[in-house]
Parts: sequence; structure tokens; C-alpha cells
Amino acid sequence: MDHRQKDWPEWLALAEFAVNNKTYLTTKVSLFITNYGREMRMEIDLRRKEKVEKAMEFTERMRKV
Repeated sequence: MDHRQKDWPEWLALAEFAVNNKTYLTTKVSLFITNYGREMRMEIDLRRKEKVEKAMEFTERMRKV
């Protein structure tokens, strides 16, 4: 995280994902369902150790943000 906010392009995709995946009170569905008619799926293979480690790194980064 950069206190001068020069790293915003790095976080833009995550922000877009969060907005599109949020369930809205008025529609009771996410924007992804509204646009595509199905749930957003994240392709994650939790059996692979390297991906779990990367997920843990991502989680820690999110905590810091």
C-alpha cells in the first residue's frame, strides 16, 4: 500500500470485483447476476499448495489495506 496512492491501478480490478459481486438490497442480486444471469465463479483449486500460499498472501495484503 502506498500512502501517496500511486498504486491504485493495482487495486482497480479488486474494487471492480467487490462492486460487481455485492448483493444489492433493492434487487436482491449482484450486478454480475443482473448482467450475465449467473453467479460469478472464481476458479480456485485449493488442493494445490502454491495457490493456497498465494491466497494467504492476498488475504494478508487485504488486511493491510
